[in-house]
Amino acid sequence: MATGMGPSNENVAPRVLNQVLKQLAVLGETKLDGIRYLANDENPLDIQAEMEGPEQTPYEGGVFRLKLTLGSDFPAQPPKAFLLTKIFHPNISQTGEVCVNTLKRDWQPNNWSIPNILQVIRCLLIVPFPESALNEEAGKLFMESYEEYAEHARMMTMIHAQRPAPARQTTAESDALAEKAEGQPEAKRPEKAKARKTLKRL
Repeated sequence: MATGMGPSNENVAPRVLNQVLKQLAVLGETKLDGIRYLANDENPLDIQAEMEGPEQTPYEGGVFRLKLTLGSDFPAQPPKAFLLTKIFHPNISQTGEVCVNTLKRDWQPNNWSIPNILQVIRCLLIVPFPESALNEEAGKLFMESYEEYAEHARMMTMIHAQRPAPARQTTAESDALAEKAEGQPEAKRPEKAKARKTLKRL
């Protein structure tokens, strides 16, 4: 696991900060499929978004709050992603840490995009990768009994991720959840194909 993320991205280099702010400004004016950026005027680098659960998945009908954290070494090192809404998913730990190759071994320091990162994470709800599970229970159930996995995931979605989404969490609250996470050890074919293509491209 990585070490503590530091308070609210405040050590991001000025040149990188300008790039991030430009992307966030565009993101605020751009509609992404199933994703709504939640701007924070008081702290622009408190990067949060709401993701709609994709149709024909156990997460359909849910609204999931996501937070991105940029370290002082960004973009040399990828940002960290945390789901602030509870979810049952192979690649998302019980404390919300998100594991996706785009933010791990496939990270490209010279070719990064905040919107693309958000899209990749939403695609993960359509096409999980149980082989690299952070939630071992979800990963094992996904491979051994998909119906049981889907039933559990739907139940969690109904309990924790129904509209209306909870009010925006403060920076301190979301940082605390992310730090806690760092300290912790069936879809339609066309949608799955689209998601896999997006994950491969990004």
